[in-house]
Amino acid sequence: MIRMNWLSALLALTAVAPTYAQSIQSLESIQAAAEAFVRSQLPATRGKYYVSATRLDARLRLANCADALDVFIANNGVVQTRTTVGVRCGSSGGWTVYVPVAVETEAPVLVLRRALARRARIEALDVELQTRRLPGIASNFVNDVAALQGRRLRRALPAGSPLTTDALDRDVLVQRGQRVTLVASASGVEIRAQGQALADGAAHDRIRVQNVNSLKVVEGVVENAGTVRVDL
Repeated sequence: MIRMNWLSALLALTAVAPTYAQSIQSLESIQAAAEAFVRSQLPATRGKYYVSATRLDARLRLANCADALDVFIANNGVVQTRTTVGVRCGSSGGWTVYVPVAVETEAPVLVLRRALARRARIEALDVELQTRRLPGIASNFVNDVAALQGRRLRRALPAGSPLTTDALDRDVLVQRGQRVTLVASASGVEIRAQGQALADGAAHDRIRVQNVNSLKVVEGVVENAGTVRVDL
């Protein structure tokens, strides 16, 4: 029996370790590829993006890819606050790993100075512009007071809340059951009649209205508070 002394054994292990490491795809390279792809899909913004991939399980062992990694968004989706990204290798036996990637943006956003109730209108004095780091992309944030015109809060929000587009609803100009003026025009002639709204409607919404005289139900577009324009 041939016995290997401790120095020979150590040298043998040292020689094998680099070969083994080179045969395994680094998990950091997969995460970096996922992050770089998401960054490339983000729209231009006045703010700063922070993109971070979830750490992969350290026990994962994948063959080192001989080709460039192919990266894609799962299910043909788009980049959101949290996006699942596929990283694929077409060589080395082929493998695909799915990596959750989170996006945050540091950008100016309007923030409530005081708590407001659901359906409340937001005035210029109710907000102030602050730079915040928030989940999602900049297009979700409201940073212009003019964008609040004709909008109400979809839900109650406490003071200090940043305003996002999904927190706002268009202002309801016509309410269900309300008496409205039906307006129709053709060839320079305008006809008016009284109607009753059968649904709520914001500006430019198409709603059903019943003519209070003929009882005929028609569809029209909300022009302003109390007026619905219908086609002849």
